[in-house]
Amino acid sequence: MQSLYSNGFELIYDNMYQTFIDYKEEYQFYNNILNDYNKQNVLEIGSGTGNLAHYFLKHNFNYQGLDYSQDMINLAIKKNSIGQFIHADMKNFSLKKPVDSIIITGRTTSYLLSNHDVHAALNSFNLNLKKEGILCFDFIDASRFFKVIKGGKTFKHSANFNQIEYYRESVLNTNNSNNFMFDWWSRYYEVKNNNKKLIAEDTSEVRAFTKNEWELLLYLNDFKVLEIIDKPSYMFDCYAIVAQKKP
Repeated sequence: MQSLYSNGFELIYDNMYQTFIDYKEEYQFYNNILNDYNKQNVLEIGSGTGNLAHYFLKHNFNYQGLDYSQDMINLAIKKNSIGQFIHADMKNFSLKKPVDSIIITGRTTSYLLSNHDVHAALNSFNLNLKKEGILCFDFIDASRFFKVIKGGKTFKHSANFNQIEYYRESVLNTNNSNNFMFDWWSRYYEVKNNNKKLIAEDTSEVRAFTKNEWELLLYLNDFKVLEIIDKPSYMFDCYAIVAQKKP
């Protein structure tokens, strides 16, 4: 099974997601929050191929990106030569200097599959934030989204980028393995002359959360919730949380 995060397929990911997600709009969302709390020094976790990095660097943020995929990092560096990018696991990383703010983008919290993972990640965030630093992230809202995918739901997306047409068919369904988990199976195609050519398949187990879960998990790890914002995405019912490291 080929992951879209490595071995050259990160280029397909990059092409497709630039049509799914309005990265300028995403940047503006996080920029507004960082400006509200007077933060100019930011670490983005789940920085991927550097599409948000472009806007942060363009607007003179002191920016660093962190991602689990080295191939994604390599592509991000090619696209953003002045950016700083780190290959690391969000559950266990150490920056040279603490930062004013950490943002976790693209629903990357969905890959924190166990509560042990969540506690480990929040501990890392706490250690790498300055006093009263800001943590902002989005998450898939289980209370709404599970009502959509219970029993299995198919989502279809087409994307045209650089005169190449792509097509993705995804099947999502809840499972009972642990917490609010769901299975995500996808097939990716390149379309030429109305003929679909299969180029990749991807299967993963992903986690959704409720607001109450995050409120308690953050409290247990010495974060104070400042805001919870409804943040719909191209496919998911999501919220974003803004929290502050306690003194």
